[in-house]
Amino acid sequence: MTVIELIDACAKELDAAGVAYGHGTTNAFDEAAWLVLWKLHFPLDELDTVKDQSVSSGDQRDVRKLIAERISSRKPAAYLTQEAWLQGIPFYVDERTIVPRSFIAEILADGTIDYWLGEHTQKVLDLCTGNGSLAVLAGATYPDVTVDAADLSIDALEVAKINVNRHGLQDRIRLIESDGLASTPGPYDLILCNPPYVCSTSMDALPPEYQAEPVMALAGGSDGMDFIRTFLAMAPACMNPHAVLVLEIGNEREHFEAAFPALEAVWLETSAGEDQVLLLTREALVA
Repeated sequence: MTVIELIDACAKELDAAGVAYGHGTTNAFDEAAWLVLWKLHFPLDELDTVKDQSVSSGDQRDVRKLIAERISSRKPAAYLTQEAWLQGIPFYVDERTIVPRSFIAEILADGTIDYWLGEHTQKVLDLCTGNGSLAVLAGATYPDVTVDAADLSIDALEVAKINVNRHGLQDRIRLIESDGLASTPGPYDLILCNPPYVCSTSMDALPPEYQAEPVMALAGGSDGMDFIRTFLAMAPACMNPHAVLVLEIGNEREHFEAAFPALEAVWLETSAGEDQVLLLTREALVA
């Protein structure tokens, strides 16, 4: 059996089991390719190079065991491999944090918010940092800034530390235990936040793969806005005059606009459309 034949067979198993995707892949083939290539110690971006290589019976058994674990545990593949990727950059991840998948990563990479930044942009906050991936991406994208990466979860900060050290940014990224903005020093020129925003109805409907993630990083209350209300009320005091705030709200735009009907937001385009991420100026927040 070749690598591609093994991937196809595993994809059929995943499809038949009805597993859910969304933690780095969107379909059975991509998920199977990720797990097979990882287990066989092949680079994840070299499928075309290795697809026709033969796989020994022993390696096939090892791969099948991994696929069986994916199906039986219903854990995201990233928890099994302890690695996730954002914008082509690898990050360590385990069950202490959610699997990184923020659309803010796209916005940092493609320069969407650069219009609002400038020489004054020196101090950045990544609030609800989780495994630290957005803090690392911000540090890599803007080499002249310093970044505070804050989270309420000590466990999450331990994972973030692994990634900060892995990418050699420990001199520019500071990890802070903070309940929202309460312990962040500020003021900041740019605040990034991918908070818990999933409304209770959606939380109840999450498939097991998402339920395997820390609830505190997902659940946002009845309308998904519990954390966000407090955050936006406190944010202006933590922002310099020309600062901006980039906030991810997932599929909760309707709830956001109902909660903040007078707030002038700039909706930013991502691969998921223009409803997932928004930008707020300090001026808009204090208006």
